[in-house]
Amino acid sequence: MAQNPDPSLPVTSLKGATRALDDWTTMFHLVAVVLPDRPEGAGWITVADQISSVIGDADCRVVLCVTADPAISRRVIGDADDRYLVLVDPDRALVKSLGLERLPAIVHLRQDTTLVDSAEGWNPDEWQRVVDGVAAAMKWSVPPLGGPGTPRPTGGWPA
Repeated sequence: MAQNPDPSLPVTSLKGATRALDDWTTMFHLVAVVLPDRPEGAGWITVADQISSVIGDADCRVVLCVTADPAISRRVIGDADDRYLVLVDPDRALVKSLGLERLPAIVHLRQDTTLVDSAEGWNPDEWQRVVDGVAAAMKWSVPPLGGPGTPRPTGGWPA
């Protein structure tokens, strides 16, 4: 069950910058699309794009988090690293701190790193609920999720 993460947890970006989790959330809410370290994880970049295309200009930051080292993360995300802040979590410390059990997942954190909402596995309705909450918190338009080009619903993989 998802929980508030440790705000002092060191988190590293794909580009090698390591900061405490609360440093990554200083300016904006964080909407993390957490991807498994599998080739199938790339399928949810389309979903991240759907989210970012609408709320990307709001006071939140859509990020990708891959449960892999930088080399594998690059293979999973392809060219998405030029559109997103990509966090790497090879030891799954962030995933464990968040209490996630299934991936992919979406997580909405406030600026103080408290958990607002999350959904695990890929159920478009559950992810839509999380994104609706983000849009309401930001007083922003709601991006519709799912549809052509997105993965089929799945319980996902163990985190």
